[in-house]
Amino acid sequence: MTCETKSCMPDPFQILAGATIGNNGLKIVNLGKMAVTVNKQAPEGVHSIKGVRIILDPEKTKYYPKLHAWFLNTEKLPHTEVVPILLDAGEKVYSWKFMDVEVPVRKKKRIQCCESCGEMFIQHDNELLCGGCTEQC
Repeated sequence: MTCETKSCMPDPFQILAGATIGNNGLKIVNLGKMAVTVNKQAPEGVHSIKGVRIILDPEKTKYYPKLHAWFLNTEKLPHTEVVPILLDAGEKVYSWKFMDVEVPVRKKKRIQCCESCGEMFIQHDNELLCGGCTEQC
Protein backbone atom coordinates (compact mmCIF):
# COMPACT_ATOMS: atom_id res chain seq x y z
CA MET A 1 0.00 0.00 0.00
CA THR A 2 1.34 3.43 -0.93
CA CYS A 3 -0.04 6.74 0.36
CA GLU A 4 0.88 9.86 -1.60
CA THR A 5 0.76 12.18 1.41
CA LYS A 6 2.00 11.93 4.96
CA SER A 7 -0.92 13.96 6.36
CA CYS A 8 -4.00 12.09 7.61
CA MET A 9 -4.22 9.64 4.71
CA PRO A 10 -1.98 6.87 6.14
CA ASP A 11 -3.78 6.74 9.50
CA PRO A 12 -6.89 4.71 8.59
CA PHE A 13 -4.81 2.20 6.64
CA GLN A 14 -2.60 1.63 9.65
CA ILE A 15 -5.64 1.13 11.88
CA LEU A 16 -8.01 -0.78 9.58
CA ALA A 17 -5.58 -2.77 7.44
CA GLY A 18 -2.71 -3.12 9.87
CA ALA A 19 -0.42 -1.76 7.15
CA THR A 20 2.47 0.10 8.78
CA ILE A 21 5.86 1.38 7.77
CA GLY A 22 7.38 -0.97 10.33
CA ASN A 23 5.89 -4.13 8.81
CA ASN A 24 6.58 -2.90 5.25
CA GLY A 25 2.86 -2.92 4.49
CA LEU A 26 2.75 0.87 4.07
CA LYS A 27 4.93 3.12 2.00
CA ILE A 28 4.61 6.91 2.01
CA VAL A 29 5.62 8.85 -1.07
CA ASN A 30 4.94 12.42 0.02
CA LEU A 31 3.65 14.03 -3.17
CA GLY A 32 1.01 15.98 -1.25
CA LYS A 33 -1.83 14.15 -3.03
CA MET A 34 -4.92 12.61 -1.46
CA ALA A 35 -4.29 9.30 -3.21
CA VAL A 36 -3.55 5.75 -2.19
CA THR A 37 -2.52 2.69 -4.17
CA VAL A 38 -3.74 -0.56 -2.67
CA ASN A 39 -2.27 -3.92 -3.61
CA LYS A 40 -1.80 -7.37 -2.17
CA GLN A 41 1.64 -8.49 -1.15
CA ALA A 42 3.46 -10.13 -4.02
CA PRO A 43 4.30 -13.81 -3.77
CA GLU A 44 7.96 -14.73 -3.51
CA GLY A 45 9.78 -14.17 -6.79
CA VAL A 46 7.14 -11.78 -8.21
CA HIS A 47 8.27 -8.17 -8.68
CA SER A 48 5.06 -6.59 -10.05
CA ILE A 49 1.44 -7.03 -9.04
CA LYS A 50 -1.92 -5.47 -9.94
CA GLY A 51 -3.10 -2.70 -7.66
CA VAL A 52 -5.71 0.04 -7.66
CA ARG A 53 -4.95 3.76 -7.25
CA ILE A 54 -7.78 5.62 -5.55
CA ILE A 55 -8.28 9.39 -5.33
CA LEU A 56 -10.83 11.64 -3.69
CA ASP A 57 -12.01 13.31 -6.91
CA PRO A 58 -12.74 17.08 -6.78
CA GLU A 59 -14.97 16.74 -9.86
CA LYS A 60 -17.16 14.47 -7.75
CA THR A 61 -16.83 16.16 -4.35
CA LYS A 62 -18.25 19.39 -5.79
CA TYR A 63 -21.70 17.78 -5.53
CA TYR A 64 -21.17 17.71 -1.77
CA PRO A 65 -20.43 21.40 -0.99
CA LYS A 66 -19.22 20.99 2.60
CA LEU A 67 -17.04 18.01 1.73
CA HIS A 68 -15.68 19.90 -1.27
CA ALA A 69 -14.89 22.99 0.84
CA TRP A 70 -13.12 20.82 3.42
CA PHE A 71 -11.18 18.93 0.74
CA LEU A 72 -10.01 22.12 -0.99
CA ASN A 73 -9.38 23.76 2.39
CA THR A 74 -11.54 26.77 1.49
CA GLU A 75 -13.60 26.47 4.65
CA LYS A 76 -12.60 25.35 8.14
CA LEU A 77 -14.92 22.46 8.99
CA PRO A 78 -14.65 20.01 11.88
CA HIS A 79 -14.11 16.35 10.99
CA THR A 80 -17.28 15.52 12.92
CA GLU A 81 -19.22 17.44 10.28
CA VAL A 82 -17.36 16.14 7.23
CA VAL A 83 -16.96 12.43 8.01
CA PRO A 84 -20.72 11.65 7.92
CA ILE A 85 -20.97 13.36 4.52
CA LEU A 86 -18.01 11.35 3.25
CA LEU A 87 -19.53 8.11 4.53
CA ASP A 88 -22.93 8.90 3.01
CA ALA A 89 -21.33 9.74 -0.35
CA GLY A 90 -19.52 6.39 -0.39
CA GLU A 91 -17.99 5.47 -3.75
CA LYS A 92 -19.59 8.46 -5.48
CA VAL A 93 -16.70 10.79 -4.57
CA TYR A 94 -13.78 8.57 -5.58
CA SER A 95 -12.10 7.73 -8.85
CA TRP A 96 -9.78 4.79 -9.36
CA LYS A 97 -7.71 3.02 -11.94
CA PHE A 98 -6.00 -0.35 -12.01
CA MET A 99 -2.26 -0.34 -12.44
CA ASP A 100 0.86 -2.46 -12.18
CA VAL A 101 2.71 -1.90 -8.92
CA GLU A 102 6.41 -2.60 -8.51
CA VAL A 103 6.91 -4.40 -5.22
CA PRO A 104 10.18 -5.06 -3.46
CA VAL A 105 11.16 -8.62 -2.83
CA ARG A 106 10.66 -9.38 0.83
CA LYS A 107 13.80 -10.98 2.17
CA LYS A 108 13.96 -13.01 5.33
CA LYS A 109 15.56 -11.01 8.14
CA ARG A 110 19.00 -12.19 9.14
CA ILE A 111 19.91 -11.39 12.72
CA GLN A 112 23.58 -11.01 13.61
CA CYS A 113 25.41 -10.41 16.87
CA CYS A 114 27.72 -7.40 16.51
CA GLU A 115 31.33 -8.49 16.94
CA SER A 116 32.18 -5.19 18.63
CA CYS A 117 29.36 -4.35 21.07
CA GLY A 118 27.63 -7.72 21.30
CA GLU A 119 24.16 -6.34 20.48
CA MET A 120 21.88 -7.98 17.93
CA PHE A 121 21.12 -6.19 14.65
CA ILE A 122 19.46 -6.88 11.30
CA GLN A 123 22.17 -7.87 8.84
CA HIS A 124 21.79 -6.60 5.27
CA ASP A 125 25.05 -7.37 3.44
CA ASN A 126 26.88 -9.94 5.58
CA GLU A 127 28.34 -7.17 7.73
CA LEU A 128 29.70 -8.19 11.13
CA LEU A 129 29.29 -4.83 12.90
CA CYS A 130 26.04 -3.03 13.70
CA GLY A 131 25.39 0.42 12.22
CA GLY A 132 26.44 2.21 15.42
CA CYS A 133 29.80 0.43 15.65
CA THR A 134 30.37 0.85 11.91
CA GLU A 135 29.93 4.64 12.31
CA GLN A 136 32.47 4.67 15.16
CA CYS A 137 35.16 2.98 13.04
